[in-house]
Parts: sequence; C-alpha cells; structure tokens
Amino acid sequence: MSGRKNAGKVSPWLLVLISLGCFFVTYNLLTMHGRGRDGPRKFLGGGEDRDSTGSGSDPAKRFHVALTATDALYSQWQSRIMHYWYKEMRDRPGSDMGGFTRILHSGKPDGLMDEMPTMVVDPLPEGKDKGYIVLNRPWAFVQWVQRAKIEEEYILMAEPDHVFVKPLPNLAHGDEPAAFPFFYIKPTENEKILRKFFPEEKGPVSNIDPIGNSPVIIKKAQLEKIAPTWMNVSLKMKEDQETDKAFGWVLEMYAYAVASALHGVRHSLRKDFMIQPPWDLKTDNTFIIHYTYGCDYSMKGQLTYGKIGEWRFDKRSYLQSPPPRNLSLPPPGVPESVVTLVKMVNEATANIPGWEDER
Repeated sequence: MSGRKNAGKVSPWLLVLISLGCFFVTYNLLTMHGRGRDGPRKFLGGGEDRDSTGSGSDPAKRFHVALTATDALYSQWQSRIMHYWYKEMRDRPGSDMGGFTRILHSGKPDGLMDEMPTMVVDPLPEGKDKGYIVLNRPWAFVQWVQRAKIEEEYILMAEPDHVFVKPLPNLAHGDEPAAFPFFYIKPTENEKILRKFFPEEKGPVSNIDPIGNSPVIIKKAQLEKIAPTWMNVSLKMKEDQETDKAFGWVLEMYAYAVASALHGVRHSLRKDFMIQPPWDLKTDNTFIIHYTYGCDYSMKGQLTYGKIGEWRFDKRSYLQSPPPRNLSLPPPGVPESVVTLVKMVNEATANIPGWEDER
C-alpha cells in the first residue's frame, strides 16, 4: 500500500464512466450475474507481456500477474524489484506464471513504460478517494479486466512490495480462488458494520473470507464480475464515517472480501502464499515475501519493533529516493526471512540497469 496521489486532470468522459460503472455495479448487486460494459477509455502502454508463457505442466493453469501501482517514486522502485523477481521465477520449474501487466492508475505514462509491460488507466475523480490512494485499486481493475486482452484464464492480483522467493504455482482450484488469510481481517468481529454492505439474506457474516484482494489467484471471469462490486462497496465504505473509522487503511481489503461474498465466491485460504517479516521468520514454506512492516534490530540481532533499530530495513525510509545498491546485511541473530529479503533486494538492484536514475 504505497504511493502518492497523482490524479491529473479529470475528463468529462471519466465522470460519465463512473456513473455508468455505478449503474452496472448496482445491477450486479441485485442479480449477482452479468458484467458492466461502457464506452471507450484511455489506455496507454504496452499492456500484457505475451512472451512470458510460464513453465508449468498445464498451460490452462497459467495466471497473469497484475500489479497495481502509481507513478510515485516510492511505488516505482518497489515495482521494479517486484518485476525483476517475477522475471527470475517465471520460467523455472514449478511456475505457472504467465504474462505480466503493471496497471498504472496515475492516469498518464511514467518513466517505466519501456521497462515493464504497463497499461495506464484513469484514477478516480479528484477528491473521490479522500486521500486513501488504494481506493483507486478496484477502479483500476474494473478498467483493466474490461479492456485488456488477457490470454490466461487466471489472474494473480499483486502489489509492488511483493518479492517472489520461489516459482509460484497456481494455488487456485477451479472456481475456488486462492487467497492469503490476514489475521487483522475479522468479519465476525465486525458484523454490525458489515451488515450495512452484506445483508442478512446473503447468509452469515462468516461467509466473508478474512482476506484482501492481494495476493489472490482468481479466474478472470470471476474477477470481471467481482471488480465492479468491489469498487462500489469500497466507495460506500469510505463514505460511511463509522466504517471508515473502524477499518482505516484496510477498508479496501474488507471491501474485496465483502464483494466476493456477495457473489458467492469463497477462497481457499493459503497461509503458505506469503510471509511478512519480521513476524514470519523463515522463507522455506512460502512463495512471496511481503515487506510491509519495518524490520528494526539491535546489533545483537534483537527485534526493536516500534523503535528505530541500530540496523533497519523499512520501505518507508525510501519515500523520496530508491534504496541504494548493496544494503548492509542484518547482524547475526536476525531471522532468515529478513536476511533473505535484503539479499534479494540487493540482487535486484545490482542487476536492474539505471537503478538510481530518476524515472
């Protein structure tokens, strides 16, 4: 969850499209089938990487890696590392990774257009996200799935601060998507609030999975139906003061979980999907490192979370410039997950041309 808002100039077309999107979303909520379609929209960039076919045994299992991002430098350097490790793992044995698209929801091209396959989509109208940048994510997916030519049947929804530590197979099973369960997404403990968006006739609140939209591997056809509902629920949650206060920075995650449940989609919960240092200590039973938390340690290898450590790696230290090449490794005693993360960041930055150049 990163980046600064750069909405640019909002065109009259976009306002019309938002209205149309809300119409179709309402239809989805009432009927639970069909998909919204609307008129031409601005799409810039190369779109999906068609040379990447993955090396899994079954081509039907391949999934397209979809990364939502902004043009903020903070988002850019994370996206570059993520894309580097996608390319490293894509064609290794056991991988079901297919093509790749960075869905850039800043509304205009940036300096990475030639480095990775990118499709530019429009942000929400100025002020609509109320400073909550990730509210643009569901709207970005609505635009992308409606207009992109996606060859794979499945899609992985990913974020810039994901690093692939080994080849990722398709963890979904047919119409049952795969998702990572987050300990802080607790539908049953928030029933009073969630009933505003998930009526009783839809069943118990326990039908809402404890997940966000990322990482999720899901059928393209399912995402086409869920994405407009996800956008609509996100906007309604943000506009509701009680919900906004209760859910804060995970509001959009709850919105995806609710939208999926409204469509009757349940996810296979895979704890091995990813780890989150410094709390998860080892990488031997996971596919993705999600470095959303700061890693602070004393020189004796003791965790000092909440206090800046004598040694630290925190992505928020690099809001205005990318991390330098050859970061210092953690001191002895620091968990293997943190050591691996820093080594993988260093390998990526050492091999990405023009790493410290302005983009």
